[in-house]
Amino acid sequence: MTDNKLYPEDQAKVDEFVSTGINAVERKPFRPWRLLFILVVIVSAFSVMSITIARLAGVY
Repeated sequence: MTDNKLYPEDQAKVDEFVSTGINAVERKPFRPWRLLFILVVIVSAFSVMSITIARLAGVY
């Protein structure tokens, strides 16, 4: 397998693009467990709310 290398001027253009705009913003690391926890809390809250509304309406 061969390494595809860019010409120096092309690599400079790529480096410049990557270091500007949205790519230059420092971001916090992605936390999948936190996202999962938030989703579980939201889905549980909606479930409790729907059961409560159903009981108040006499459906359940």
